[in-house]
Amino acid sequence: MMPHTTLVHLFLERIASSGDVPAIWTADEGEFRSRTWRELADDVFSAAAVLSASVAPGEPVVQLSENRYEWIVCDLAILLTQAVHVPIHAPLTADQVHAQMAHCGAKVAFASTTAQVDKIIARAKDLPTDLRLVSFEPDERAEPFSRWLDRSVEDPQPLIEAARANLNAESIATLLYTSGTTGNPKGVILTQGNLTSNTRGILHALPQSSQDLRVNFLPLSHIFARTCDLYTWIALGSQLGLAQSRESVIADCQTLRPTTLNGVPYFFDKVRRALEAMGTAAQPAAVQTLFGGRLKYFCSGGAALPDHLFDYFLAQNVPILQGYGLTETSPVISVSSLEHVRRGASGKPIQDVEIRIAADDEILTRGPHVMPGYYLDPAATSEVIRDGWFYTGDYGHLDDDGFLFIRGRKKEVIVTTGGKNIAPVYLESLLTEDPLMAQAMVIGDDRNYLTALIVPNLDGLRDFLAENAWPTDSPPPLEDPQIRAIFEQRIRTQLGKVSEYEQVRRFTLLANEFTIDSGEMTPKLSLRRNVINQNYATQIEAMYGRPAPSNGQEG
Repeated sequence: MMPHTTLVHLFLERIASSGDVPAIWTADEGEFRSRTWRELADDVFSAAAVLSASVAPGEPVVQLSENRYEWIVCDLAILLTQAVHVPIHAPLTADQVHAQMAHCGAKVAFASTTAQVDKIIARAKDLPTDLRLVSFEPDERAEPFSRWLDRSVEDPQPLIEAARANLNAESIATLLYTSGTTGNPKGVILTQGNLTSNTRGILHALPQSSQDLRVNFLPLSHIFARTCDLYTWIALGSQLGLAQSRESVIADCQTLRPTTLNGVPYFFDKVRRALEAMGTAAQPAAVQTLFGGRLKYFCSGGAALPDHLFDYFLAQNVPILQGYGLTETSPVISVSSLEHVRRGASGKPIQDVEIRIAADDEILTRGPHVMPGYYLDPAATSEVIRDGWFYTGDYGHLDDDGFLFIRGRKKEVIVTTGGKNIAPVYLESLLTEDPLMAQAMVIGDDRNYLTALIVPNLDGLRDFLAENAWPTDSPPPLEDPQIRAIFEQRIRTQLGKVSEYEQVRRFTLLANEFTIDSGEMTPKLSLRRNVINQNYATQIEAMYGRPAPSNGQEG
């Protein structure tokens, strides 16, 4: 199956075998239309022909863009020219964008909108004077990408033959800067072989069909969506629908009627909450109806899937198949399937991937999926790759049947002054199972008790108060002692089955959500704990300003 060792070979084979078959659906002024593989290829060849005049093989090319058709065209064109794609997460600030561009030394940059061009122009004096800046949308400060696509390429064969001859499994395909949940982002080098082997492994573990249609909404600048949505789509010759935005995913699925969709636990929790708000969550086909009626399953990654979400979607006959991986592993290490799925587990290792559990329970892995290293950072590389094994930084275990269970990240594990090791993600999943708690972050490292920042579900709270005939303001007064008493009781209930030292003794209710725009969440919607700790340092310290109660919670 799929013997190709480069993504270019994979794409060229797909064009040859499926040229006139519909490949991708994108929205134009709210209306979806399809393009065939041949139409996509024509745009890729046009863009590659222009790009090849500005970059040499192995040189970095930056793309700063939200998900859109042009993102995919650029990715494939960069690969065809044998350059290295450096996608930058669209929500990053100008300073963050500049730092990554300066670190990789790119001399060509694609930007999606005026707002993204602004970020690059803001620090242009610190970038190469010959930087070639191209914009997908009209902007007089940049070349229009539309002209690149208008160029007709009579013979793409020279580009194709050069790529066939010179690219191999060891060729660098991309440089990805990590999300930085616990520190400064590092440049992860991934090769053609890393990505093709991971694509093969995913499809071997989770067989799919060329008749499938997947809707993508996770950022393609993150390796989860890039491998598991984009490259598996090319390998299969199936259809891919690009959601117009995060906010439009459900409406887009109503139109496109996908057979599967990749998401993160935060998204699936929002789906469950939305169904509860509509009063349809208990209906047998609620999830199917919401997503267009053709779903086979969902896949989840990026963070641990809470058991209550696993249970709910399984009861709805649309199971969530959880996987596990990191940017450094292309990303998938293990994945569940319809035949091999277990509550709380992240599936089994995919083809050609080995897993070993270290003496301290850290998960180690080796195989063709592991990056060659961090860009220009041999010291950081040697810290995580030792004797051929990649040290993931996650705690976990394998059960007797080979299922992998994740306990949490080593750097996120809370160690109290009493020496107790606590996995905050598990407690946070218990808290947010309650419909009145939208988000939670548990704190307690080097402290003698746990506290939490809680973001209430304000709509759910308003409904709860109305149902109980409470006088309410809009939004509800979170500082009101009666409101706090509601959350105190619910926190106690949600943590009723955990140990005494895992109880949250104090909490603060926050009016604002943790968001990507605030820098408090990564593009894959994981908490950036260090940023949240800094932003709410005053509130956190206030929760430790006097002796904690011996029992129960207190605000």
